[in-house]
Amino acid sequence: MAAQSPTLGSNSLAIHDVESGKTTWKSNPVSNEKAQQSLISPSYNLGLNDEDPTTDELHGSNALRRVSAPIPWAVYTVAFVELCERFSYYGSQVLYSNFVNHALPLAAPNGPPGSNHATGAGGPSSQGVSGALGKGIETASAINTFNTFWCYCLPLVSAYIADEYWGRYKTISWSIGVAILGHIILVISAIPSVITNTDASFGVFVLGVIIMGLGTGGFKPNISALVVEQIPTVNLKVRTLKSGERVVVDPTITQSRIYHYFYMFINLGSLMGQIGMVYAEKYIGFWLAFLLPTAMFMTTPFVMLWGRKRYRQSPPTGSVTYKAVKTFLFCMRDRWHYNPYILWKRTHDGTLWDTAKPSNIEPRSRPKWMTFDDAWVDEVRRGFAACAVFCWFPIYWLAYNQLTSNLTPQAGTMTLNGVPNDVVNNLDPLTLLILVPLCDTFLYPALRKMGIRFTAIKKITLGFWLASLSMIWAAVIQYYIYKTSPCGYRANSCYTKDGSVDPSPIIVWAQAGSYVLVATSEIFTVITSMEYAYSKAPRNMRSLIQAINMFTNAISAAIAEALIPLSKDPLLIWNYGVFAVLTFVGGSMFIIQFWSLDKEEDELNNLPEGHVQASEYEDGQAQLEIAEIGPGRG
Repeated sequence: MAAQSPTLGSNSLAIHDVESGKTTWKSNPVSNEKAQQSLISPSYNLGLNDEDPTTDELHGSNALRRVSAPIPWAVYTVAFVELCERFSYYGSQVLYSNFVNHALPLAAPNGPPGSNHATGAGGPSSQGVSGALGKGIETASAINTFNTFWCYCLPLVSAYIADEYWGRYKTISWSIGVAILGHIILVISAIPSVITNTDASFGVFVLGVIIMGLGTGGFKPNISALVVEQIPTVNLKVRTLKSGERVVVDPTITQSRIYHYFYMFINLGSLMGQIGMVYAEKYIGFWLAFLLPTAMFMTTPFVMLWGRKRYRQSPPTGSVTYKAVKTFLFCMRDRWHYNPYILWKRTHDGTLWDTAKPSNIEPRSRPKWMTFDDAWVDEVRRGFAACAVFCWFPIYWLAYNQLTSNLTPQAGTMTLNGVPNDVVNNLDPLTLLILVPLCDTFLYPALRKMGIRFTAIKKITLGFWLASLSMIWAAVIQYYIYKTSPCGYRANSCYTKDGSVDPSPIIVWAQAGSYVLVATSEIFTVITSMEYAYSKAPRNMRSLIQAINMFTNAISAAIAEALIPLSKDPLLIWNYGVFAVLTFVGGSMFIIQFWSLDKEEDELNNLPEGHVQASEYEDGQAQLEIAEIGPGRG
């Protein structure tokens, strides 16, 4: 028998008051699944007569076509908030390299025509590059790497706060306020009276980066979970369409579609922010380039206020994360061993998680903290499997992060013909804006129609290999830069007498291949990782699993710090070559390790929903979460 609270039954329904933050219970005459369906907007038709699919309907010769559920409008408003945040984040981050790397340009007539010493603007000269601090490429790479590490460590903290105490909505709202403060500080670092005092500007700039990272770290894991939370969490269901066709409504396809368009919104914001800000930096100065993202981001509090009582919100659930960790340790209590091979055998005998299922433990021997059912243990097992998948992602991020750390300086050593050196990387989001709809509309439906199951593990592997090809392209370009630069293997410190960069004759658009390849890899690796984190996490730990997924970027940034010596002349060919080898080998090892997990995809996605008693109220009422809360309820 599963250990459950007396209040936890098929006729119990959690009602969460968003304002007070309390969860209460009342009798409900319908099942949990029907209760979830009744809480949503009437315009979102789940189909109360949907049926569970048979094995033959899923995989047999009579397998039914799989389709997505409808996507409610609330999803698009959450995606717009993310668009504004990415506009502000990438619109600011794209400036960091030039702001730190290059010194303030000499004002005309001593410097390039149109340059402005008081604002850092490089002017309309074809090779005029904006700058402020003059700290060099290594310091610029270190700042970018630190920013990445900082922004992707903090989600672990904010996700824990959201899942355990505040809920996603409140955590996002506070994070937006903190990020706006960080933006304002960045603007102050670039105003003419501060930027010309490089020591003061550097100090204010670093403070702005740190505070803005606090806001970004609080925002990211929770917005990624909130956007998909706007659809009910259901298992695979068979539905009869008006045409009479019977289809399988697949929540994985629904989540995939949402994350694809969510990611398209991300890159639309990124594209607008990066293009607009680099031109503002070049022709006006850094103060305007930092101000515009700030203004864009300040629209988000109004959208969040509008959605306050319209968004579906899962209430915080207390000490669920603690119980998940304790469950894992309970399973491992007799399996630890100093010999890695014996440890591997003990943990892969197929019985690891069964030992923590309450039905397998005598009631008198059951620990008091084990207040959950068997289904919840299966959900936790699935969440730990997702975390294992993410262990390979730091290798992927090493290659991906070259877009902001080294490819931008590489562009500055090439012939620009009036194009800002930090505008070329917008080929990445531009490619995504084109390819994401094509994949969702044509590629994936065509593969499903042909019976090809392009599962998450296969997508991620392909993404790794495409990232490897991107780094090979960058290494080849770097080779020819060194070969054709007037300064040879010192291309990053090659200047003319008037202070302008003396570039290689190679046109900067030769970098396009790297950006297109890495953008394509994002569709298969990054978007899929967000889907995987959401679909495999226990429902009351979704923010945390998303944060663990993002934390792999922080691990990558820490590794990249050790590789910073490669980010300078004359070693940049080695820099890209090392990352190319790592991502190819990493992708190959990834699919070998998780090939068996790939075969369990449907089984993992179709697990029944588990129930857990997370904590106790002061009056002894158990706080249990078994139903997501819809708009206007509670």
